[in-house]
Parts: sequence; structure tokens; C-alpha cells
Amino acid sequence: MAKTRQSPFSLRLTFEQRAVLEAAAGDLSLAAYIHGKLFDSGDAPVRRRGKKPVKDHQALAQVLGKLGQSRLSSNLNQLAKAVNTGSLPVTPDTEAALLAAAADVQEMRRLLIDALNLREGP
Repeated sequence: MAKTRQSPFSLRLTFEQRAVLEAAAGDLSLAAYIHGKLFDSGDAPVRRRGKKPVKDHQALAQVLGKLGQSRLSSNLNQLAKAVNTGSLPVTPDTEAALLAAAADVQEMRRLLIDALNLREGP
């Protein structure tokens, strides 16, 4: 005779109760936190990546502020159009503007990598 499987157990919580549990769980999943509290097996619970991977909210705000102030997408579209029509004169001013834009994009990338606690690739 086949062994029947028990149905999963669910528990309804208010938004406030769930928020308290999530705050207490920290980096743990809710299931791991609840198992640890109920059954206290002595084993260290498995740590999971947090739901909020942002390491530095201030750095992330800086990047988002720079993106909001820039007209990056519009400017890139205008540059692509000028390149496609052959109407982009390469003057020292144009070259300086392109190099400055590239430096801004590199700085935003660095700030995002730092704020999201990611490692840069090779």
C-alpha cells in the first residue's frame, strides 16, 4: 500500500505579524526561522540571500539621482541617429563630451555594484 503524503500546513498572519517575523528572521527564510524557533534542533539554520540585497542605500540613491538628472537615454538616441545619418562631426568638444559621458556611466556602474554588494568581474 502506498504511503499517503500529509498536506502542507499553512498559517494565516496579519501584515503586522508577518512584518515582525520577517524582521526577526533577518537573512533567513521565514520557514527556516520558524523551524528554528519551534524545534530548536541546535543546527545552524541555512542562511539565504536577503530579499533586500542593497548594501549601501546612500550610494544607490546617488546613482539613481545621477540617472534622474541625466538625459542619458535621450542623448544616446541622438548620438545614434547622428552616427547613422553621418552628421556627427568629430571635434575636440564632441570627443571630450563622449569621454565625459563614458566616465559618468563607469562611475554609475561602480556605484551600483558597490550599493548592491556585488563583485566586479575580471
